[in-house]
Amino acid sequence: MDGMRHVRLSVQGKVQGVWFRASAKETADQLGVKGWVKNLPEGGVEIDAWGGAEAVESFIGWCSHGPPGARVTRTDIKELGQGAGPQDFLIVR
Repeated sequence: MDGMRHVRLSVQGKVQGVWFRASAKETADQLGVKGWVKNLPEGGVEIDAWGGAEAVESFIGWCSHGPPGARVTRTDIKELGQGAGPQDFLIVR
């Protein structure tokens, strides 16, 4: 089993109004990644993702392009500590 990884992502581009949050939740659920996703006032999306290192890496890969209709121009990744993570993946409104 791979180690755990906890990251905070800032995704920029055309990522609001294209089902990015709902698709991120679906993808996270499929990969077993926990955390949350929310829209940011300036038009980007922020994501907190926690889980197995390989699953989180796959999720980051998905976030770099998003769902059909999205146009991701930049993804910033901040590594966070490996403390106990969330138990679910939520869409924060």
